[in-house]
Amino acid sequence: MVILPTRRQVLGGLGATTLSVGGGYAFVVEPRFRLALTRYALTPPGWTPGLRLRVAVIADIHVGEPYMPLDRVAEIVAAANALAPDLILLLGDYPAGRKVTWRPVPLPDFARLAAELRAPLGTYAVLGNHDWWDDHAAMRAGRGPVEVRRLLEARGIPVLENDAVRLVHGGRPFWLAGLADQEPFLPIGSRRSLADIPATLAQVSDDAPVLLMAHEPDIFVEVPRRVSLTLSGHTHGGQIRLLGYSPVLHSRYGQRFAYGHIIEEGRHLIVSGGLGVSRVGVRLGVPPEIVLIELGEGAPSA
Repeated sequence: MVILPTRRQVLGGLGATTLSVGGGYAFVVEPRFRLALTRYALTPPGWTPGLRLRVAVIADIHVGEPYMPLDRVAEIVAAANALAPDLILLLGDYPAGRKVTWRPVPLPDFARLAAELRAPLGTYAVLGNHDWWDDHAAMRAGRGPVEVRRLLEARGIPVLENDAVRLVHGGRPFWLAGLADQEPFLPIGSRRSLADIPATLAQVSDDAPVLLMAHEPDIFVEVPRRVSLTLSGHTHGGQIRLLGYSPVLHSRYGQRFAYGHIIEEGRHLIVSGGLGVSRVGVRLGVPPEIVLIELGEGAPSA
């Protein structure tokens, strides 16, 4: 006698299979093997007419096995170079946290690969919270410079901490500014920020447009209109993002600065979903991404 499964058993089996497959995808495929390219084209307020700039943005690499081994970093570097950007920006959080690291990757090896990034205007970096938290000497001393800053700068990649540099492209100048980290010290939530917007912008000595790098996007509420575009990472888009909603976000502002291109009162922010993972090794609906921003290519934005 053949015993047929009931409708409830069939549906239950399909549900379990879906969860199993979906879970495998979220824990294995999307965080480790997908690499997306997200493009933005805009002319932000205060942008110089005729200044066209291709900017590749790499955020939240979180190097460490199994999710971000050195061969994955090499893949990201090659993909960024293939975009032929004018400028490459690294938005912080280079080491992975211990919760998602089965085997650490030495930061000198990461810096060696980062030095292979190629752009005519160079590669510039800022620091993120994990760059501080994972440097135990800096945590004990309560000050930097942190290890990854020393390593990147030894490889020719300037790290901006409340600094601004004037760059020229096609005969037209612009400023690149970078803030120090806003959450450098443990315990989490201590709110001892090192970011200083007034001191950073005080170095801007003419009316050329300003690009601002800030690892955590929460500081956007303080960014003045003088800045044409702010670039951030940190949120990972929540690592799980469905129908434009991220259930878990480490931000005081909830969904407000979760991911993507945000415009508030004429001020522009782009938040990258980043590349690595932290706290838990999962990504679903927000695959690891390199961001390519084409400035001066899109219609003027309000």
